Amino acid sequence: MIDYHQLRSNIIEWSESLGFNHTGFTNTDLGHHEARFLNWLDAGYHGDMDYMKRHADLRLKPSSLHEGTVSIISVRMNYLPEEHTEPWSVINDSNLAYVSRYALGRDYHKLMRKRLQQLAEKIQQEVGEFGYRAFVDSAPVLEKATAEKAGLGWIGKHSNLLSRDAGSWFFIGELYTDLPLASEHQTAPENHCGNCTACIDICPTKAIIAPYIVDARRCISYLTIELRTSIPVELRSLLGNRIYGCDDCQLVCPWNKFLQYTAEKDFSPRDNLDAPLLIDLFLWTEKEFLKRTEGSAIRRIGHECWLRNIAVALGNAPSDDAIINALTERAEHPSEMVREHIEWALEQQTGSGL
Repeated sequence: MIDYHQLRSNIIEWSESLGFNHTGFTNTDLGHHEARFLNWLDAGYHGDMDYMKRHADLRLKPSSLHEGTVSIISVRMNYLPEEHTEPWSVINDSNLAYVSRYALGRDYHKLMRKRLQQLAEKIQQEVGEFGYRAFVDSAPVLEKATAEKAGLGWIGKHSNLLSRDAGSWFFIGELYTDLPLASEHQTAPENHCGNCTACIDICPTKAIIAPYIVDARRCISYLTIELRTSIPVELRSLLGNRIYGCDDCQLVCPWNKFLQYTAEKDFSPRDNLDAPLLIDLFLWTEKEFLKRTEGSAIRRIGHECWLRNIAVALGNAPSDDAIINALTERAEHPSEMVREHIEWALEQQTGSGL
């Protein structure tokens, strides 16, 4: 006979030993989030992320995604390294490139999935064979809704998960399981955003169109990471020097005064990506890009989108001969998309284009 109360305590202890900073449990009922999610899809706010709509049912019904699932273990892992260049000093320096702090080091997907697998193996040693599947932003999972219900925090007005004792600089992951681990009397944490609108006010592209509603089509993270086509002309000047993601809404959130730095050395900055020079990154060949981003989340956008994003940032910088020369050198790039953004950037730099 399994003592599930003791098992939950053991799982929390094992999880902590594996580097997770908070662990919670929930059942599979996500009905509270269904209307908001479906309305968001119907409004087209998911942009080109067709997979969001294609697998909507699986996101809302975890047991359909992994048969037999009755409860979910939700975990949090802090990712902000204590040793990194202060973000605003980078954002406010037009010669530098801003990379979202989650992508400075090793790709979290593999690291966290491996740890979740190790957690499952520890559980298996205790209870024997059981059904499970680990997820880290890798399948149709409503991760933030699940984490909220598991007690890890509440979803803020910027749509990120917030914790009273850790802010929002953390990754989340899940272990779907057929073990009855969830409490029968479970409620999500209270929302503590109050009347604050700091995240809405700071958003460079006004992507947070209303509290708790983000139009991904305007979000810099979507534009620089998810979008594989041209960045809308009317939004380019608003990106500033943000070449991979955007952290503005987290940087101004009052709850991040309680942030917890990561203990994971793998999340420390690589290749000086916490404050790199734009021109240096723009000169990377595809081979160099693939080598330098090996094991990084950045690699998945590919070299063309990398150049596209940096070209926009160079176009947003004050006019400079070195920038004009760097852009001109790549003006005949084989990619039509890259050429288009370089031409736009040259127009911003010279007022005349090529």
